[in-house]
Amino acid sequence: MTDIALEASLNRKGWLGLMAVLPLVLLVAMDGSILYLAMPHVTSALTPTADQALWILDVYGFVVGSLLIAFGNIGDRYGRLRLIMFGAVIFGVGSLGAAWSQSPLMLIGARALMGLGGATLLPSGLAIVSALFPDPRMRARAIGIFAATFAAGFAIGPLIGGMLLQQFEWGVVFLINVPVVLAFLIVAPGLLREVRSTTHGRIDAPSLMLSFIGVLLFTWSLKTAAAKGFTAIQTVGGAVGIIALGLFLRRQTQIDYPLLDLGLFRDRIFSIAILTGLLSLVVWSAASYLSGIYLQTVLGFDVFTTALLTVPGALVLTATCVGSAGIVEWLGRKTALVATHLLISGGVFVLLLTSTEAGVVAFIASTMIAGIGYGLSFSLVAEVAVSAVPAERAGAAGSIAETSNELGNALGITLLGSLAALSFRLLGPGVAGTLNETLGHAGIAPEIAAQAKDAFLIGLHIAVGIGGLLTLIVGIVAWLWLPRNLPE
Repeated sequence: MTDIALEASLNRKGWLGLMAVLPLVLLVAMDGSILYLAMPHVTSALTPTADQALWILDVYGFVVGSLLIAFGNIGDRYGRLRLIMFGAVIFGVGSLGAAWSQSPLMLIGARALMGLGGATLLPSGLAIVSALFPDPRMRARAIGIFAATFAAGFAIGPLIGGMLLQQFEWGVVFLINVPVVLAFLIVAPGLLREVRSTTHGRIDAPSLMLSFIGVLLFTWSLKTAAAKGFTAIQTVGGAVGIIALGLFLRRQTQIDYPLLDLGLFRDRIFSIAILTGLLSLVVWSAASYLSGIYLQTVLGFDVFTTALLTVPGALVLTATCVGSAGIVEWLGRKTALVATHLLISGGVFVLLLTSTEAGVVAFIASTMIAGIGYGLSFSLVAEVAVSAVPAERAGAAGSIAETSNELGNALGITLLGSLAALSFRLLGPGVAGTLNETLGHAGIAPEIAAQAKDAFLIGLHIAVGIGGLLTLIVGIVAWLWLPRNLPE
């Protein structure tokens, strides 16, 4: 076989392998956001408490984010293909469990199981895709498509969920995962090859346990305080979570093969890039979740109309991901990174113009402006983070960048969502802990319903206002702190 024919054969197999992996990437991203419009249906069917509703939304993201780096190391040792096949099975089983859940706790457990499977798919899929393309130019193009697919999944998750919920029960948003998983399990062995790393260390079990205990107890404490107020158990749980996280960070500086390489954060470019990835998803997830409730429960739109209202923002976000290379070349890396924060900040500030009577125009304008910033963030963060560190540490940098996105998606619901829940508890009529529960009470007086909607809107404004302010501050810091020319 000639060299040209061999190269064509390798490229063909590489693109076929990429096409096999991309549907899984899309599912993992979609499942981080697909519940935003489905939550009113879930709460009507399962009647979760305020803190259970928040856990249903973000336990998936916390499990994925907490395990991304650990599963990256496990894949290096035992094989990426073996791990991604195992993860796909777990993801499918978790999806079935979520679809048929009969209680809030059952749904939370199923979503956690989905997160366990999802955490294997991103690092393993990216490593396998990279190995499929020996040519650096083709590899860069394939990785760009991988990243754009991940970003598109976040953007279209609410849209797909809304369209499905127009015709089916809420469980369908999880059942759609099953045929994709089955198709992948059938074609993957023939299209993908095993990938291992020749240099890896052992998995540090204490680090893994400390990170899990710390993140889960700390977030549980925040959610419980927002929904029910401060209690002795809640305060102790939060304190234990903070101590566990402190011990985790300390341990990372003392072991040979840390799960989180803290030394990378000495580079200011890397630190700003990771903060950008984290903060952009914090704001995006909180704004999407709260806006979904606002459009359906406050303004009274059905789920399909609400889904259609998300289309302009989703299109802008996806188009920005696709065209980000040209935008960065035109603006320069530093300006593009700063613009990411300014656009997100400006976009979410537009949500402050919403009221209990009208807000559709403000919502669409907000998603389109902020969508440009989100698209730049999804495309820029990993690239800037990896280019800021030595080549031998690029893998660790990429894993941290992916983790920042997943944790940001979950933290947005935990921090800003809990803040909105606290505002509702303090300012609402006191009938129930959430807006949907309050309006669902039989024979509720119109003035009580109006008070509940006003309280929810104030909570939304507080949450997006703080999110917008934080992104604005980080944008200013990035402009003042980063060098003029960032490394390629």
